[in-house]
Amino acid sequence: MNRTQKQSQIAILLLRLIAALVVLILAFLIGYIFITGLPNVSWKFLTSPAKAFTAGGGIGVQLFNSIYLLILAMIISLPIALGASIYLSEYAKDNWFTSMIRTAIEILSSLPSVVVGLFGFLLFVVQFNYGFSIISGALTLTIFNLPLLTRNIEESLASVSDDQRQGGLGLGLSKYETIVHIVVPAALFGIISGVILCSGRVFGEAAALIYTAGQSAPALNFGDWNPFNIDSPLSPLRPAETLAVHIWKINSEGIMPDLTQVSSGSAAVLVLAILIFNLSARYIGRKIFEKMTSMN
Repeated sequence: MNRTQKQSQIAILLLRLIAALVVLILAFLIGYIFITGLPNVSWKFLTSPAKAFTAGGGIGVQLFNSIYLLILAMIISLPIALGASIYLSEYAKDNWFTSMIRTAIEILSSLPSVVVGLFGFLLFVVQFNYGFSIISGALTLTIFNLPLLTRNIEESLASVSDDQRQGGLGLGLSKYETIVHIVVPAALFGIISGVILCSGRVFGEAAALIYTAGQSAPALNFGDWNPFNIDSPLSPLRPAETLAVHIWKINSEGIMPDLTQVSSGSAAVLVLAILIFNLSARYIGRKIFEKMTSMN
């Protein structure tokens, strides 16, 4: 065995050790959260409202707010990001203008969430007079997620082979039809991965929502699904404390007797929800990809 082969084996061994260390750290963190938090989770905990001064409260309203805000934010941001990505990947010319757009996307994607939250507070809460509400939080999260989602989708579209584009054009399809029926389905798995990444950020985000969606969770009438009524769960103009904000709030200023149990249980539910969502979305994305590309 020569010197180059030895160096290669040592480098591979180091990389494997680093990867194993990362996995062990992740497993330790998740295991610790689950071990300390899951014993406090029950159906009553998941469905009952929170209590500020007495023990026995749950996270029902906060959990619903997180899911609703996630859905609303993705409904707003996904069409915009998909359209922008298709333009940048398929239509935009390689010049100073597109270079400036990509630079702006990179800068925006690296902004701290608290800065985006303060911007959302000044624009949506104060200037547009939406107040602390779900719509303010969803619009702010759209700004927060749009650069990363756009970049991920663009990279997925760019990874599709040009031969597939040429094949579509050779069959007589227009460029638009080639993009819709060939390029996007071929990049679907990468697109869904980008959606998963951004959805995880939305579900676990706290800093941006403290200034926009608010820190209160008023009682909701789950018998009224009219979004124009302020006490309806679907009302976009009501304040909505999410699960991540709830964890931050009770650890910073909570005074309930079972603060530790509520905090650890909420953290376990948050992590578990993100894991289930990621695994389910990847499975669904793979099945959709196989169906649309006729893979068995």
